[in-house]
Amino acid sequence: MDGQVLTVAQVFRPKLQKSALLYDTALILAGTVLIALSARLTLWANGPIPITGQTFAVLMLSALYGAKRASLCMLVYIIEGVEGLPVFFGGGAGIAWLLGPTGGYLIGFVIAAYIVGYLSQHGWDRKPATTILAMLLGNICIWLCGISWFAFLISAGRVNDSFSDLLNATLLPYIPGDIIKTLLATAMLPCGWKLLKRFGYDGRSGS
Repeated sequence: MDGQVLTVAQVFRPKLQKSALLYDTALILAGTVLIALSARLTLWANGPIPITGQTFAVLMLSALYGAKRASLCMLVYIIEGVEGLPVFFGGGAGIAWLLGPTGGYLIGFVIAAYIVGYLSQHGWDRKPATTILAMLLGNICIWLCGISWFAFLISAGRVNDSFSDLLNATLLPYIPGDIIKTLLATAMLPCGWKLLKRFGYDGRSGS
């Protein structure tokens, strides 16, 4: 699609400024709760970096919220965890989670949220083919940030793994799960837009 279109969150956003601000704040806080809950949905935890439902929640929220709202949601989520709220994996909290093996993935959430949200604002979440590409790009951002940070921890001697174990620790175990999450998003987002159109919500901004 050419130009911007509305995301799902923008479709229902109130026009009055005060109401819109309350709406955005509520969405961001609700998003952090959803991400925290998804971090407790553990699929595999036999290693320094657990596999949870978190990536799916992050990418879905990003597509629904749009770039700015989604990336701000991820930043608020990280701040909540660093400040002591039990929002990280297994109810964890504190700065150690940001500085430890999972830190790169947390930063990757912010970058991926902006990219996936931006693509959704240009209609990428409306067709299966472009939804797959958007989710793939989001996953790649998270992988790159996670792998880069984990490699830094190894080089600094803060993780007792070797570089030969890097991919096994940070990427390979996650690919099957991320494929499943991408397929779920691909099924849900375009179908969601079709349902909204039936109720008269086309989601075009006119810009």
